[in-house]
Amino acid sequence: MEVKSTYKYARISPKKARDVARAIQGMPVSDALDALTYTPRKAAQLIGKTLKSAVANAENNHELIADELTVKEATVGDGPTFKRFKPRARGSASAIRKRTSHLYIVLTDEEEIPEPRERSGKPKKRTQVSKPKKKAAPKAAKTEKKEEAPEEVEEVKAAAEAPEEVEEVKASSEEVEEVKAETEAEDAAPAEEEKSEDK
Repeated sequence: MEVKSTYKYARISPKKARDVARAIQGMPVSDALDALTYTPRKAAQLIGKTLKSAVANAENNHELIADELTVKEATVGDGPTFKRFKPRARGSASAIRKRTSHLYIVLTDEEEIPEPRERSGKPKKRTQVSKPKKKAAPKAAKTEKKEEAPEEVEEVKAAAEAPEEVEEVKASSEEVEEVKAETEAEDAAPAEEEKSEDK
């Protein structure tokens, strides 16, 4: 049977409390209380209080024996954060976050409890996901594209064989250059007349 106890809005950051909670996970209740008593941290006192509450719940509400109980889970969740501000240089202010946490302890009288997992310092290697195989339909589309390509090449060759069109393009470009030269000459003539009048 499982017995739960919670401590909400504890005035400690979850990061600091999680270290102590992980230490007692999977321990018998008597060993966990001894470990918390001799741990010189604020989190140990708060978690010890919650653990004693869970033991009292088990004895009074469920009529279980305290010596047979073990800590199945000891988890710490985030609570609301108090936001305060401190004056700083040049009239600015910096935020101070006073974090709170919720402590959850689950006791059980079952004998088999999975041992807590130890975290390794090395990150896990990610396995590469193999790419899905291409379907047969896209291959057929590629062959169609290859068949279309020779037709386009033939069109380009036909365009290259028509020298008359190329000569027409050259003639039109020469006419454009002549018109540009005439407009430049006309613009230059009035400017020269103005200079002579000024003298």
